[in-house]
Amino acid sequence: MDVDPDVQGYDIIGDVHGCAHTLECLLERLGYRKRQGVWQHPLRKALFLGDIVDRGPRIREALHLVRDMVEGGQALCIMGNHEYNALGWETPAPAGSSRRFVREHSERHLRQIRETLEQFAAYPAEWQEFVGWFHQLPLYLDLGGVRLVHACWDDRLIQPFAAQYPDACIDREFLQASVECDSFAHQVFDRLLRGTDMPLPHGMTMTGKDGFTRAFFRTKFWEENPHTYGDIVFQPDALPEYIADRPLSPQQKAELLIYDQSQPLLFVGHYWQQGKPHPIRPNLACLDYSAVKYGKLVAYRWNGEQHLQRDNFVWVDVPRLD
Repeated sequence: MDVDPDVQGYDIIGDVHGCAHTLECLLERLGYRKRQGVWQHPLRKALFLGDIVDRGPRIREALHLVRDMVEGGQALCIMGNHEYNALGWETPAPAGSSRRFVREHSERHLRQIRETLEQFAAYPAEWQEFVGWFHQLPLYLDLGGVRLVHACWDDRLIQPFAAQYPDACIDREFLQASVECDSFAHQVFDRLLRGTDMPLPHGMTMTGKDGFTRAFFRTKFWEENPHTYGDIVFQPDALPEYIADRPLSPQQKAELLIYDQSQPLLFVGHYWQQGKPHPIRPNLACLDYSAVKYGKLVAYRWNGEQHLQRDNFVWVDVPRLD
């Protein structure tokens, strides 16, 4: 997909997670107005990085707002890992699988989707419509000068995936194939929607601020000359100092994915950043600043520049009563 010649700029918006009122405030700040029920701008278009659902207080309202913009030609939206999780929750596993659903209905998984299911409890048909709409969300966007993916851009997976799915939208069969951890489908979803990670040493585990215990930590996919675990960690929860200081082996370094500075601008969400929004490097920015945890809902106003500009970040602080 190329840049729309009728659009003078794009406003790229990070993870909403049901913060519908804050999203309206951000759109107003960006110059959008609600006309005939749809938020729109006379010259610009919004691009959403996924994760519209789960956790927040107004998930249903947020979904309606974003879908109305997309269907009205005022926005595009890619899939986040939480939309993928919702699809997996609702989709039966393929015949022969030990699971009943693509995403097992465990207590751990229910914790992540509980708010969404509860807010749609009185609107079951509407929820199924949105589940169907999630299939229409591409896993990434490549507009030439700018790219969007929820967590990580990996050409080694994107190129063969695009050969099968030129519009970057999945079908039921691809979704069901992801139940097998060694499948191509699982690799695509895991890398593009969750990012890169590395096991903690010696079989250790960590419990994050989200309450989930993991045996791995999320890693940077752009660090070109790392030496220690601490050089590559990219998550809200810091590693213990004795792990952060641990040297990376030559094999670990060789296995790291690098999105180098010669590639187009890339925007991701997913990573729960804190502080004042800023570029990670001249061609890379994360726009997830923990909106649903009373952080910031962040946008970047892209006007065709080849290097990110600090002044183009726009955000709204999320109030406690959003």
